[in-house]
Amino acid sequence: MHSHAKISFGINNKLKVMLFVFFGIFAVSFLPTLKVLNQSFLDYIKLIWWAILLGFILGGIIDYFVPEEFIHKYLGRKKKSSIFFAVIAGFLLSACSHGILALAIQLYKKGASVPSVITFLLASPWANLPVTILLFSFFGIKALLFVLAAMLIALITGFVFMGLDSLGWIEKSVKTKININYSWDKVKNFNSKQSFIGVVNGAVHLANMVLWWILLGFLLAVIIRAYVPGHLYLQYLGPTFSGLLLTLVFATIIEVCSEGSAPIAFEIFNKVGTLGNPFVFLMAGVITDYTEIGLIWTNIGKKTAIWLPIITVPQVMLVGYLFNLL
Repeated sequence: MHSHAKISFGINNKLKVMLFVFFGIFAVSFLPTLKVLNQSFLDYIKLIWWAILLGFILGGIIDYFVPEEFIHKYLGRKKKSSIFFAVIAGFLLSACSHGILALAIQLYKKGASVPSVITFLLASPWANLPVTILLFSFFGIKALLFVLAAMLIALITGFVFMGLDSLGWIEKSVKTKININYSWDKVKNFNSKQSFIGVVNGAVHLANMVLWWILLGFLLAVIIRAYVPGHLYLQYLGPTFSGLLLTLVFATIIEVCSEGSAPIAFEIFNKVGTLGNPFVFLMAGVITDYTEIGLIWTNIGKKTAIWLPIITVPQVMLVGYLFNLL
């Protein structure tokens, strides 16, 4: 079977449409009257092309070499260690917040505990490898604060959910035997050609999930940089508590996937000049995302769905406030 494996370059319709729109607008930006837009485009392309490429390559490596059963085994434990592992798993699994939802629900149905699933969901959109690389390309070493804060919030929330679980205030986990029979055959029996094909196919699969969101966020950020005056951001999304609240509401309404939010968050940083507002913008896509809350409500239960924003929003607002003081 492996000898006939081929590289698949098939891209889905959403990505096709977004690529057409992206390159169409980029081509039009070369008109003399759109010089500002063109300069904004070129600045962003220079800034992040390498981060996107590296993120997809690393994502493909993880997708091909890390057995899914390995994740299932450790996320299902009803121990504190499973919360820490959920953060690591969220970091390693390279899907966007919408892609990670399906995986999280699948893990829950296979026996992962509710606290582990919630921790996994919170860690993955802002601590996953491709986005981490993207954030470092934008914010430099300051991106480390974003990633560590996201991980810390994921851990705290996971432990709070463990407490809620012990009190019986959230839904019980599905009692399903987890498959612990897995192997690292692709690592042990390394074949350069098959590995290359597997990694490329994994990267293409990841691109189909997240690249159209990245391009959408890229376009929005390019237009904001070119045409939205900075004083509007300072007036409405400034480094004040009310500004942080408006940022939270703004991000909830926009509801852009995590990868797409990164360029917009960087533009907020450029306009406002502090880290708190971009952090709240990034995290809001996770903690107040109606897609995420709705899926948790229907697949796990309404108690878990209701507790998620109650526990996470105060943490995110506090961190955002502290970041604005830096």
